[in-house]
Amino acid sequence: MNWGSKSVAVVVVILVGVGVGVGVGVGGTDTNNRSREEEEKTTPPRARAWPEQFHSLLLMNYSGELQVIDLWYDWTNGRNFNIIQYQLGDVLYDLEWNNGTSFFYTTTNTTDKETYCSSAQLEVGILRPNWLEGANYVGQRHLDGFLCNVWEKADFITYYEDVLTYRPVHWLFYSGRGAHVMTFEVGAVLEDAKWQVPSFCFDNNKKNTSTATSTGNGSGDDNYAYAYAASYKQQQQQVTNNALDMAIQRRLIDRLIRGSVLF
Repeated sequence: MNWGSKSVAVVVVILVGVGVGVGVGVGGTDTNNRSREEEEKTTPPRARAWPEQFHSLLLMNYSGELQVIDLWYDWTNGRNFNIIQYQLGDVLYDLEWNNGTSFFYTTTNTTDKETYCSSAQLEVGILRPNWLEGANYVGQRHLDGFLCNVWEKADFITYYEDVLTYRPVHWLFYSGRGAHVMTFEVGAVLEDAKWQVPSFCFDNNKKNTSTATSTGNGSGDDNYAYAYAASYKQQQQQVTNNALDMAIQRRLIDRLIRGSVLF
């Protein structure tokens, strides 16, 4: 009888100990969960990296000048294609490769019905998918009917991302050029044949070439744009200036990410 009482006592002690242990464990888990939740609330959200391949239609607005850009981003194959439709005007093709080569060309021309092509060699390639790493979170704003998380990158670009879907909604360059994202198709790829540069781009009578140089003071953006645009015919200067401006902005963002200055 005494042995049985001792056994019962031991069992009771063990159960009590287990209960205490469980209680401590549960309490600790709750504390950890609360800590993580509090940390998530105080840690600014990060912008999502771009998918390695996507297709997007962009409505561009620059001081009232409207463009529609058919954008094909293909990091996997090291290429980026902007097909730019100017309002009641030309279609400009901006084809970029990860080795820094860009081609700007038209296949028809509303002014004199001639085609033209120019190329540029920049020191960096297309934007990387994680180009928004290190961006400064500035809060939430409503834009185009969406609640967005907003980041700024190096006082150069403001980027809006939908809070619910994480899709890009808008980005605004320091120059005032803004892109409104109309469609965003993840995984869409343009067939290889469409990436072929027209043969007339290699005709010396139609092709102009420029190479980006480094000034080290950040002012080369304007200098380079001027030198590049000067090589075009007079009636094409506005078109090519706009295309080059966008290309320089994209390249400069990537250079800023890498911690050095291209221009």
